[in-house]
Amino acid sequence: MQQHDHKEEHFTQSEMVRDVVIGMSDGLTVPFALAAGLSAVPEAGNSIIIAAGIAEICAGSIAMGLGGYLAGKTEADHYRSELKREYFEVKNHRDVERREVMEVLGEYGVSPHVQKLVVDDMEKDEDKWVNFMMRFELGLEKPDERRATKSAMNIGVAYIVGGIIPLLGYVFTDLPEDGLAISSMITLVCLFVFGYFKSVMTGMPPVVGALKTAAIGVLAAAAAFLIARFFGGH
Repeated sequence: MQQHDHKEEHFTQSEMVRDVVIGMSDGLTVPFALAAGLSAVPEAGNSIIIAAGIAEICAGSIAMGLGGYLAGKTEADHYRSELKREYFEVKNHRDVERREVMEVLGEYGVSPHVQKLVVDDMEKDEDKWVNFMMRFELGLEKPDERRATKSAMNIGVAYIVGGIIPLLGYVFTDLPEDGLAISSMITLVCLFVFGYFKSVMTGMPPVVGALKTAAIGVLAAAAAFLIARFFGGH
């Protein structure tokens, strides 16, 4: 019987995808809602809406990027803190750590006899022992040291790309009403497509995910428009 080598194909860009999803989702939605709200204000022309939109995109991309940086930095700091604690416990509480390893192995159905053999062999290499505890006891993987910077760039750029799209309708029209109509069509199509591919990559039903993503954008823009119209005196 002919045997074929099995190649496992797993999605390995989850962190980058998460960053792009965060940045693009807000980038498409927030400037779209802002532009929709300003379109309901009589004094606001297209130039004002575009200027306000660009200002929001700049501020939003910086804020979102900084948030991504701090999240990545916190993750790395937390890992280093737990790593230091684990090395201390392995050095000073070996019996406790041995029991914890055996408990972890027991959860996977490893027999007590084999558990002891594994622990006896594992404690010969302190680094591997600590790595095992970090991964299987604490559920922590060593983060990329450049993760914080990468996350900030990914989120910030994705926000800018997403934010420019809702403003395009105002660039090529003269009246806010016309700009809003074109912006709505362009943005909703982009939200639907973005939601579809996001769902495909994350294993969710693509059409449902696309509709949910588009619905969130519609609700945000509608709320901003109605509130601005109400307080604008119309």
